[in-house]
Amino acid sequence: MRIRRLAFVLPFALITAANATPAAPPALSVEIGYLGRDYPEPIPISLLEPVVTDQGIQGARLGIKDNLATGRFLNQSYHLDEKVTARGGDIAVDAKELLQKTQLIVADLEPADLLRVADLPEARDAVIINARASNDDLRGKDCRHNVFHVAPSWNMRADALAQYMAWKRWNRWFLLRGSAKEDLEYAAAMKRAAKKFGSAIAEERTIVFDPGNRRSETGHEQIQAQIPMLTQSPPVHDMVFVADNEETFGEYLLWRTSVPKPVAGTHGLVAVAWHPSYEQYGGVQLQNRFAAMTKRAMTERDYMSWLAVRAFGEAVTRSQKTDVAGWRAYLMSKNFQVAGFKGQGMSFRTWDRQLRQPIILTGPRSLVSMSPQEGFLHQNYLTDTLGVDAPETECKSPG
Repeated sequence: MRIRRLAFVLPFALITAANATPAAPPALSVEIGYLGRDYPEPIPISLLEPVVTDQGIQGARLGIKDNLATGRFLNQSYHLDEKVTARGGDIAVDAKELLQKTQLIVADLEPADLLRVADLPEARDAVIINARASNDDLRGKDCRHNVFHVAPSWNMRADALAQYMAWKRWNRWFLLRGSAKEDLEYAAAMKRAAKKFGSAIAEERTIVFDPGNRRSETGHEQIQAQIPMLTQSPPVHDMVFVADNEETFGEYLLWRTSVPKPVAGTHGLVAVAWHPSYEQYGGVQLQNRFAAMTKRAMTERDYMSWLAVRAFGEAVTRSQKTDVAGWRAYLMSKNFQVAGFKGQGMSFRTWDRQLRQPIILTGPRSLVSMSPQEGFLHQNYLTDTLGVDAPETECKSPG
């Protein structure tokens, strides 16, 4: 009797256990495109700074590895399709070829190229994440419904520095800028930030500087004589703000201005999304993994491309959707967050699709602070004190 009862119970238990085992999710293969261009890069001023020719793309590759680490438990696979347009090539041709394979694009592009790609008919339903350009018009009057931004805007960077200067009570700024388009944009953001946080631009000067043979044996002597002349007779000020994205004079301001003051902006104290010296909130783990893969330090552009790929990975993993429209909707939802080793989950603003995030303030070798600074409040997100808030936006493209 006991043997017969066991014979009946055992098959029933096996059938019940088999039915209780959850079915494996269907396999999902996700293709992510990386689109860049071979832009001219400033030559490093110091021999301590290596020439890096693969910024951005290496960060995207690490992002794919991280997506795969999570995706394998969910039967998801990820692949990076890389396309870098030659300096004289046609970005639209390469973009169209990439868009035939995937509608998820990490764009390591300057503003004009980014807009050209976003306006292609083939990109109408795509999700393009800007991982390079800080131009504020891309988030404002030139915004596009299919473009998201993980790169901080100039306004975000300037606000991050301005908050720190307000905390220090360094409220009078001597603004020095170059003549490049990006210099004008950053300078405009600095003037906006000064007004926003109660500081003032004591004077603004355009610096036209030819360092000549700055690596020659007597180059330092020429610079030592020229910089004090270019900064002589300034008004009373607490600090020097510099906008020099082409690396023509900014590096030479430290220790050489006619009046001894701290320097911030593109040089000195910089406001960035990432820096090789950053190690807070477990950041050293990301730094080490990147260095092990590439044998070099992780730059800001590497981080932003990594973050863009991780944003796609989070949308795919957590949305439980299998199509681009579903992933885009999740990126814009209140549920979306992406971790970036900054102590909080980061999300996209609905009005301009900019990723809200803390901004690192750092010197050449060590972290100084992070913004938003203590005491700067917002009704929703403290990080929305950095950059353009919803009531100020000029973006008319629907979310």
